[in-house]
Amino acid sequence: MRAGDATAAVGGRPPWPRVVGRVLVLLVINALGVWIGAAILPGVGLEGWGALIGVLLIAAINALLWPVLARLLLPISALTLGFGSLILSGAVIWFAGELTPDFRVDSVWSGIALSLIVTVVNVAATTLLGIDDDNRYWRSVVRRAARKGGVAPTDVPGVIFLEIDGLAHDVLRRAMRNGHTPTFTRWLEEGSHRLIGWECDWSSQTGASQAGLLHGTNEDMPAFRWFEKERGVAMVSNRPKDTSEIQKRISNGRGLLANDGASRANMFSGDAPHALLTLSEITTRGRGPVGRDYYAYFANPSSLARTIVLSVNDVIREMWASAGVRRRDVRPRVHRGGMYPVLRAWTTVIQRDLAVTSLASDIYAGRPVAYSTFVGYDEIAHHSGIERPETLRALEQLDHQFARLEAATRDAPRPYHLVVLSDHGQTDGTPFRQRTGESLEALVDRLTEEAVIEASGQGDEGWALLGASVTEAASGDGKAAGALRKATEGKMSDGVVALGPEASDQRKRGRRLRREAPPTPDVLVMASGCLGLVYFTREPGRASLEAIHRRHPRLIEGLLEQPDIGFLLVRSESDGSVVLGARGTIFLDDERVEGENPLADYGPNALHHVRRTDGFPHVADIMINAAYDPERGVVPAFEEFVGSHGGMGGTQSYPFALIPRDWAVPEEPVVGAEAMHRLMRSWLVDVGQARPPAATRPAGSPDGGAG
Repeated sequence: MRAGDATAAVGGRPPWPRVVGRVLVLLVINALGVWIGAAILPGVGLEGWGALIGVLLIAAINALLWPVLARLLLPISALTLGFGSLILSGAVIWFAGELTPDFRVDSVWSGIALSLIVTVVNVAATTLLGIDDDNRYWRSVVRRAARKGGVAPTDVPGVIFLEIDGLAHDVLRRAMRNGHTPTFTRWLEEGSHRLIGWECDWSSQTGASQAGLLHGTNEDMPAFRWFEKERGVAMVSNRPKDTSEIQKRISNGRGLLANDGASRANMFSGDAPHALLTLSEITTRGRGPVGRDYYAYFANPSSLARTIVLSVNDVIREMWASAGVRRRDVRPRVHRGGMYPVLRAWTTVIQRDLAVTSLASDIYAGRPVAYSTFVGYDEIAHHSGIERPETLRALEQLDHQFARLEAATRDAPRPYHLVVLSDHGQTDGTPFRQRTGESLEALVDRLTEEAVIEASGQGDEGWALLGASVTEAASGDGKAAGALRKATEGKMSDGVVALGPEASDQRKRGRRLRREAPPTPDVLVMASGCLGLVYFTREPGRASLEAIHRRHPRLIEGLLEQPDIGFLLVRSESDGSVVLGARGTIFLDDERVEGENPLADYGPNALHHVRRTDGFPHVADIMINAAYDPERGVVPAFEEFVGSHGGMGGTQSYPFALIPRDWAVPEEPVVGAEAMHRLMRSWLVDVGQARPPAATRPAGSPDGGAG
């Protein structure tokens, strides 16, 4: 049973009496909002049936003028996260007030305030009554825009892959049991879907996982960030310039989405010809008409105001939750102030709605395959924990949005399957610095007595996607896009608008380098969640264990004495690669164990993952995995995160896939993102889609990349 079949049973297109009834109810709700606004705002007045007349006039003006105005002002709206369109909406309301004496609006600012009040009333009332006004909007605006060029119906099913970044298999099972995901639970109860688990690689982070899932290879991606000695550069998975370079290495033109597919809010494109908010594509797109992919999102003023109200609500919720955690002294916890509440609102509301609206457009356009990443859960889990109330609420909201996509498949020109999956999980824990009193780089600095620098700040996909959004909005060739480019000149880095603390640090570091040009440090430390990497930059190739001992005799022993470090991977001149623990060693060449097995707590495939990473050209001289406590299920992060991922230990290594019931699954466990890619590829072929095109260029993996 596909998702669209379930929609017909539980919703789908309602009969006309229900449509008329919904319209009347919404009309009354909006009129009530206008009446309440008039009672509160001195700049709004009503006479007689003024509330109802005002609502009807605003609807008529929006229907006639808003699509044209929103398109003209799109780049400014994108830069201001929609607040430019909110001002335009206030102007529309003010204009409506000029047309009748029964509905008075004194200024545009009064119109803006009234728009927000009406939206608050609308959100509260529709939530209470269980009315989803956005589905009606999709059927009218998004579907019409998507089908503008004509869509030929087909019986070959399409597939929409919906990735919930950072959600572990076991966390989802508990969330379904506790009622947080009613849509997913319904799919299982009705028998349309089943839940399977799989295991990601040692580098349990979005960059490596998505490279494997979308392109079929994540070869030589040892962590979220790594150092390439021969070039003297650090690679960072979510830095668009580096993401583009990585995709050039791994892509051969045969990615998962190569057959007229769509990539929405991902790190890599999967060779999709249609891309929005895809980091690997930001620096390669030329300047041209912008707005096609954003148009549906900014085209409806009531939907935009709804998004703004929900964003403000999310900021307030975050500030309230953060204050409550501090008041109750809940631990572990990290700092959640500054711009983080705004970033959280971006990921959980705005970026989510952009992606969902684009996917709805893909569905109505009949595209065969699409893939989108939703980072809101991952973002909150990093700062709050993997199963805190605010984190699970973000999961509930995603479940609701996926139900809307399910409803959209009912009106599509082809049948659709919805697949929900994750790229990795997360594991909770107190950050390493809080537990030990010093960061990993400070520890290495103390043990080596050398100048040690951290390559970059914390990895944060939310800031990267926000910068990508502004960059795409500024890539048009109109005057407004040019003004946006001018406004963001000071925040540009390698052709991309770089936002957030890490980008600010990079700009400061760049200015310092231009002034002082300090020498390259001897030791470079990088953090990737609970995985740490140490490079000796002046040592050609991979530094051996013996060379490290000669130059820094206290380092290896000092790291192993730290109880929050689980194991090290190094290369010995005499014994080959070895995994070192505090009480035992594994010799990889013959899998011989002396003493206690240092990988015993990290799963049955831990040795396979370590051996594979050991063969990467850019594996660190010392790979450090934090200590996992199996009794408490926690691991400390080398970054300031509560929920972390990037290495091994606990639920971070075990993502999931919620797939149609009758799809084939191998009997043996699915281990590694590359294996999961092959399985996803087989699903597309099994439903009748075309096999991938011939390779257009070589890829970086030994077997030629995606299969």
